[in-house]
Amino acid sequence: MAIQRYEGNGRMSKAVVFNNTIYLCGQTCDEGGIKEQTAGVLAKVEELLNKYGSDKENILSITIYVKDMKDFADMNAVYDAWVAKGHEPARACVEAKMARENLLVEMSVVAAVK
Repeated sequence: MAIQRYEGNGRMSKAVVFNNTIYLCGQTCDEGGIKEQTAGVLAKVEELLNKYGSDKENILSITIYVKDMKDFADMNAVYDAWVAKGHEPARACVEAKMARENLLVEMSVVAAVK
C-alpha cells in the first residue's frame, strides 16, 4: 500500500494516509483565548479528517500541547463538548513551548479511515 501525502509545503504534509490510518500534522489556531483557539483547532481537525476519509468518531489518539497548564480546564471544557461520546480517543496532554508566541494550544491526531 502506498503512502499518500496531502497538502505538502516542502516541510510537512497536513495529512498522511497509510494502511487505513490518517496522521494529521499539529493543528493550531492563533485567534482568541484558549477556548477560541481550542474550538478553531478542533474545527480544523474535523475538516481535515472529513476531507481525507475519516471523522472525529474514528480518532485513535490525540496529543494536545498547551502553552500553560493554567488553561487546561478551559481547553478541556471545549474539547469535552466536542469529542464524540463513546468514541473517546487515547489522549495525552502536555505543557509545551509553542512555535509562535500567540499560540496557546496545538493538537496532533491519528485516526482510522472510515
